[in-house]
Amino acid sequence: MEPLTPGSAKIEYMHGLRGGVPIALGYLSVSFSVGILAMAAGLSAFQSALMSLTNVTSAGQFAGISVIAAGGAVLELILTQLIINLRYALMSLSLSQKLSEKVTLWQRLLIAFANTDEIFAVAMNHGKSLTFPYMIGLQSLPVLGWTAGTVLGAVAGQLLPRAVSNALSVALYGMFIAVVVPAAKKIRPVLWVVVIAALLSCVIYFVPLFSGISTGISIIICTMAASLIGAWLFPVEQEEEQQDACRK
Repeated sequence: MEPLTPGSAKIEYMHGLRGGVPIALGYLSVSFSVGILAMAAGLSAFQSALMSLTNVTSAGQFAGISVIAAGGAVLELILTQLIINLRYALMSLSLSQKLSEKVTLWQRLLIAFANTDEIFAVAMNHGKSLTFPYMIGLQSLPVLGWTAGTVLGAVAGQLLPRAVSNALSVALYGMFIAVVVPAAKKIRPVLWVVVIAALLSCVIYFVPLFSGISTGISIIICTMAASLIGAWLFPVEQEEEQQDACRK
C-alpha cells in the first residue's frame, strides 16, 4: 500500500469525521447525565471533564462515580474499571486486524484509547482498510461530544434545582436499560446473565451477612460471577464462532 499523500489523508480524515457526527450527538446527550452524577458525588466540573476526557466509557464512569460516591478505596476503583472496561482490549485486538499496515504502534495506541462500542461498530463496518487519519477523524467528535456533554451536565447540576437534577440523572439508567433490554430479548444467554447479575446485586445489598461489602467490590463480584456463570451455562461452540466470523 502506498503512503497517504496530504490530500488523501485529509479526505480520509473528513470521511471519518462525518462518520463520527451521529456518535458525538448521542454522546453529548448521554454524558450530560454523567456530569450531573459526578457533581452529585462531589466532583468539580474540571474533575468531571478530565474524567470523561481520559476515560470515554459510560459504564466505567458510572461504576467509578458510584465507588467515589460511596467512599470506596482506590484499589476498588482500579479493579472495577479493569473488569468493566476489559472488553475494550478485546475490541482493540479485533480492530487491529483491519488497520492499515502503515499505522504505527503509537498510532495504534492512540486509536485504542478512544475505541468505544459505537466507534468500533462503525469502524468494523467500514468498507476498506482503516487508516490513521480516518480513525482520528472518526474518534475526534465523539470524544469532544462526550467531554462537552459532561461539562454541560456538571454546570447544569450546579445551576438547576435539585429536583430537576435528580430527574435528569435518571437518563443514564435509561440508557443502560435501552442497551440491555433489546439484546436480552433477542439472545437468551444475555437475559440469564442480566438476571443473575441483578439477583446477586440484590442479595449483596439486602442480606445483612454481606452488609460489609462496599459498592466497588459488589460491582466486581456481580460482574465476574455473572460472566463466569454465563460462560459455563452457555458456552459458544467453535463452529458457531467460525460461522459468525464468516458472516462478518
